[in-house]
Amino acid sequence: MRFEPSEFVKSAGAKSGFLRDDRPCVVFSGKSNVGKSSVINCVLGRKNLARVGSTPGKTTNVNYFLVGNAVWFVDLPGYGYARVPHAERERWGKLMEDFFAEPERITFGVQIVDGRHKPTELDGVMNELFASCGCPRVVVANKWDKLKKSEMEPNLALIRETLALPEEIPLLPFSAEKRTGKQELRDIISEAVSL
Repeated sequence: MRFEPSEFVKSAGAKSGFLRDDRPCVVFSGKSNVGKSSVINCVLGRKNLARVGSTPGKTTNVNYFLVGNAVWFVDLPGYGYARVPHAERERWGKLMEDFFAEPERITFGVQIVDGRHKPTELDGVMNELFASCGCPRVVVANKWDKLKKSEMEPNLALIRETLALPEEIPLLPFSAEKRTGKQELRDIISEAVSL
């Protein structure tokens, strides 16, 4: 598939704003401080298309980006860290529930976790949401450049074990900063959307 041009199209704060058309839909999720926007920008070869916030939790809506005039990249609200009011967190939860209630619209899932740490309970919940859709997906272990070489294999094993990932689901070491895994993720997404 072509990763250029790419543009932000809209932000949906409720179910009524979700986009529904025939284009493939690649959905990105991750906790608030995992570098989700940086991963999206890295894959698209853009600096600031997806907003990178100095404060975790800046993505509070479902954001739609049109890539190569043919594929939707969907940036879901971050979870689990942001210092936001309880009511706002509840709104996020409802938004996610509504989004995953239409699994036929999700072509491929990209779940981003922190490669340095054991996945959190909320990472597990997100993993289950993707699994319940039955869509193919990849788990991206971001911030890989922060690890010592001796930590790499054990951390991959811990992530796979904690999320109970079947062998057919790729677990990809990634560094948005160093662009490690960029081409591999592009290839995985291209194959998934078959463009």
